[in-house]
Amino acid sequence: MLMPWQWLAISLGFFSRQTGAISRHLGNSFGIPGQNATYDYVVVGGGTAGNTIAARLALAGHAVAVIEAGSFYQISNGNGSIIPGLATVQFTGSEPGDTQPLIDWGLITLPQAGAGDREMHYAQGRTLGGSSARHYMTFHHGTVGSYQKWADEIGDQSYTYKNLIPFFRRSITLTPPNTTARAANASVRYNAALWSTNEFNTTARPLNIGWGNWAPALGTWAQKAMLKVGIPIADDVLSGTLSGSTWAPTTIQPKTQVRESSQTSFLEYANTNTNIQIYIQTVAQRILFSENKTATGVLVDTLGITYALKARKEVILSAGVFKSPHLLMLSGVGPRQTLESIQVPVVADRPGVGQDLQDQPYGFGPAYRVNFITGSSYAMNPAFAAAADASYLSDATGPLASPASFLAFEKLRSSRPDLLKNSTLRALDAAFPDDWPDIEIIPADGYLGNNRNYFRDAIVDGYNYATITPVLIAPLSRGNVTINSADYLDPPVINPNWLTHPADQDMAIASFKRCRQIWAQMEALNITIGEEYFPGAKVKTDDQILKHIQRSVIGIYHGSSTCRMGKVDDESAVVDPRARVIGVHGLRVVDASIMRLLPPGHPQSTIYALAEKIAEDILGRHGQHRDY
Repeated sequence: MLMPWQWLAISLGFFSRQTGAISRHLGNSFGIPGQNATYDYVVVGGGTAGNTIAARLALAGHAVAVIEAGSFYQISNGNGSIIPGLATVQFTGSEPGDTQPLIDWGLITLPQAGAGDREMHYAQGRTLGGSSARHYMTFHHGTVGSYQKWADEIGDQSYTYKNLIPFFRRSITLTPPNTTARAANASVRYNAALWSTNEFNTTARPLNIGWGNWAPALGTWAQKAMLKVGIPIADDVLSGTLSGSTWAPTTIQPKTQVRESSQTSFLEYANTNTNIQIYIQTVAQRILFSENKTATGVLVDTLGITYALKARKEVILSAGVFKSPHLLMLSGVGPRQTLESIQVPVVADRPGVGQDLQDQPYGFGPAYRVNFITGSSYAMNPAFAAAADASYLSDATGPLASPASFLAFEKLRSSRPDLLKNSTLRALDAAFPDDWPDIEIIPADGYLGNNRNYFRDAIVDGYNYATITPVLIAPLSRGNVTINSADYLDPPVINPNWLTHPADQDMAIASFKRCRQIWAQMEALNITIGEEYFPGAKVKTDDQILKHIQRSVIGIYHGSSTCRMGKVDDESAVVDPRARVIGVHGLRVVDASIMRLLPPGHPQSTIYALAEKIAEDILGRHGQHRDY
């Protein structure tokens, strides 16, 4: 095992290799706390969308400030954030105490009726990079039909998949998988010809995606079992189709095999080429408005020092699915009744602010003991951990170079309608396009259990464990976020409402049964040890399965749509198709909160594309392909 000083060395080493420009960040790239300043654009939130749009505006020659409540995750959380094999389960459990305050907001939900009345931690990045510095790194597109539904509902065909493709590709440099480092039976399918052209691989496309230099054995075995139950192998997840199993691309730096985030990509690229100014450990108190309801700047707090950052052109709010509506309401934009109840002067009565929260329930699948190496070996086998450390240090290979990558998509309504009630089939058919899968299946390389605290609850008994868990990616339950205080330091009131719709409960039960069917094929491959370990064979009836699900379920932290995009005459809409806040001037919201809907699967590619699209709109280029 590496000694603490060695972990510090690797952390600092990878930090310098990732950023390259850390010396500039410690000097002229920081705004000065306490000094009022004026920029063309003030971006609130240095997360996935915020860093992207800030970089594009700065690269076009504008003076841009980025306000971020956190700091550098490479310093605040070291290897726990940057190394793929460590970075995907730390501080993501449902237990309220399973949080790291230097990189996470520590948000706690209201008691969840669909989750055993538990108050639950909802992980959200509070760091440069935002949730791109916290998530599982998975990168794929939604389906053609999901974007068509978005476009149709807002009355703007620029949001169809065909019209979004230039924005999806604009950010990306894709590196093919390292077939020497990866196992031969973990081969990747994707459209290599599309990405071989120089058109999509220039220095103006700073976000790296690719595949880890290690593929866990669980994925290979799971793929064999999935084929046995009728789940095919997908050809590509970057083409608008999600059906079958795949080794999905991830946001990873190809040489160092460390996490790629909006900070290591867009912000660093802009920092190298512009005078972008970053305000770290700085919290936005409220948006400032003129008498004619034009956003003129942001009142901010850096470690107790209050001052104003003014915007000559626009304020862009990119604080995320909870903090963006929170800040809008603190600033007087939101439901009148809510604002008046806490004595916040109403600037614009927008009843949709904080409503229509969408997220994907996850984490309640069965677990087995298995006879091959999984992530369980880190905790119980010091020799294994030491070898993994050495491999990663020497050439960025081995288990630590393994982000969450293998997964599958399935439309149970088509493949196994017998598992679902007729009412569920009707409800989902009415709500979703034909190409929208119902579930994602994730083989997790370890023991998830009740998802309270993954590190503390890891089982160390000499066995390797694996979990196959579903995610509901066509949920009908809707939640909300509101405020009960005018104090910006008080957290928002969050109610995801997971599993409160009857169709979601039915789909959860069916998806659990589907995972058991996959495990049955794994048993036939002679790779399991004993019977189902969790929740165990005693959980049989639908009622028993549902109770288990409610005890174990957790969100996958893909919250969206709390500042939902829509037509200007739609009272429930918060922003128009150009991301401008309806009812005021000079203010946009650009992050997951404005998505009209949550596309199936992992949303980060959509968020990057959305930021690219709105940046083009602001710059007046409207989809024309240009380098910056």
